[in-house]
Amino acid sequence: MDQFPRMRRLPPYVFSVVTDLKMQMRRNNIDVVDFGMGNPDLATPQFIVDKVVEAAAKPVNHRYSASRGIPNLRKAVCDWYNRRYAVYLDPETEAIATMGAKEGLAHLALAMLSPGDVVLTPDPTYPIHTYAPIIAGADVRRIPIGRERNFFEDLTLAVRQTWPQPKLLIISYPHNPTTEVTSLDFFRKIVDFAKEHKILVVHDLAYADLVFDGYQAPSFMQAEGAKDVGVEFFSMSKSYSMAGWRVGFCVGNREMIHALQRIKSYLDYGIFQPIQIAATVALNAPLHGIDDEVAQICDTYRQRRDWLIEGLARIGWEVPAPRGTMFVWARIPEEFCSMGSVEFSKLLLKEGHVAVSPGLGFGSLGDDHVRFALIENQHRTNQAVRGIKKALSKAGSDV
Repeated sequence: MDQFPRMRRLPPYVFSVVTDLKMQMRRNNIDVVDFGMGNPDLATPQFIVDKVVEAAAKPVNHRYSASRGIPNLRKAVCDWYNRRYAVYLDPETEAIATMGAKEGLAHLALAMLSPGDVVLTPDPTYPIHTYAPIIAGADVRRIPIGRERNFFEDLTLAVRQTWPQPKLLIISYPHNPTTEVTSLDFFRKIVDFAKEHKILVVHDLAYADLVFDGYQAPSFMQAEGAKDVGVEFFSMSKSYSMAGWRVGFCVGNREMIHALQRIKSYLDYGIFQPIQIAATVALNAPLHGIDDEVAQICDTYRQRRDWLIEGLARIGWEVPAPRGTMFVWARIPEEFCSMGSVEFSKLLLKEGHVAVSPGLGFGSLGDDHVRFALIENQHRTNQAVRGIKKALSKAGSDV
């Protein structure tokens, strides 16, 4: 790989250590309860599936599509924002369809960033938030995030200590992996900060609908002046259980949307048109009196959260219940913290037959945590709790 400069800036994939071990165990017919990848297991609502089947049967939809998204989808996106957040967006200039948030964010970074540009990202965070800028040739300055941190104090310090002036800030709430949530007032402060320091903002709103206990996630676009400084991505992967469909969108600042549209016009011909049509129907569903399938999906994740949190508490592992995302971010028990997240994850896998994601994979400040994805039912979750208890008991007796 030495002859490929961009590859040299990408570290070994931390998650592959656990993934390789998990696959080896499965080849040996060992049953592993897998909380590793955040890969939704729930079926896409049937009315969405029916629409894609109907649209796929029409030859007119088999042709190249538009890389920025068909007009009806972009209009549905803007109508969704208007209904939900009372935010007005122009479907011609302030909205674009993407192949999920990950593709859109990565291509926006390529369009915006040059070698030497500085990007501020949280640590820990979802890997594409860090590596999209790196792949684009930019430099990354990491901002600590967590319950015990003051984000704005850390952000101010980073800006003061960084040269050249940072060009972009990437944030995401509800946050993967830490499950941190925030308020509209926080976004107002972000807008003020961005204007003061002439920084652009990308907000990843992938978990807008997976919120619990009465919490409602605000949109960055609700903050006055947000469109002046940034954009927001939304993915239909989680809310509508459409992960494999690869459809999302980006809205906000016209110049940033135009940059993403222009680079995508060179790189792709858009999402398969029947998928765009089905996504349009999904976003417009409340207008047609269809049952709130999104709420049912959210409630399933809430139940799974409760089963896991209660099960871990029974075996003495106290973990805070998240108010958002499809994850549980668990601090490694004190007696095992010195192992680090990779070795601890291997311990749970080898001795308990339970797969989790090591926190190190999300950044160096995540190394004292592991992440559980809420993708297993109650029976499997209870099985996992028993396996974890066995692993911790055996390891504790060996110390």
